[in-house]
Amino acid sequence: MLTPRHTSHGPTWHDKHQESLSLGQRLADSLAGAMGSWKFIITQTLIVILWMSLNVVAYLHHWDPFPFILLNLLFSTQAAYAAPIIMMSQNRQADRDRHQALADYETNVAAKLEIEELQQALARIENEKLNRILAILNERQN
Repeated sequence: MLTPRHTSHGPTWHDKHQESLSLGQRLADSLAGAMGSWKFIITQTLIVILWMSLNVVAYLHHWDPFPFILLNLLFSTQAAYAAPIIMMSQNRQADRDRHQALADYETNVAAKLEIEELQQALARIENEKLNRILAILNERQN
């Protein structure tokens, strides 16, 4: 994800938003980011394959025999915690998006005002030049 950098005008909206997050919010964002990655999916898949393999081929002790009820319980517990953590992170993402949209809107309004001022200044300069040209032409005709 691209993050805005500091400018000569101070911290960006993103910096301000990041600084306002609590430790729990930052942790939830980190966990949601990790759980939504290929690294997590691959690691979890390898653990499941290892778990099932050890329980299927175990010679003496099957701690979780087929149909792997303990593994199902672990997945249910993981899902029970993962869902609210991911939802918290998504809510904050929506909040970040609103802050960014507001910051973009404010920047656009300021830019519009500056452009309008520049257009008025250019129009004044153009009128002054035209007035000088007309004055020169009037002097030559007289």
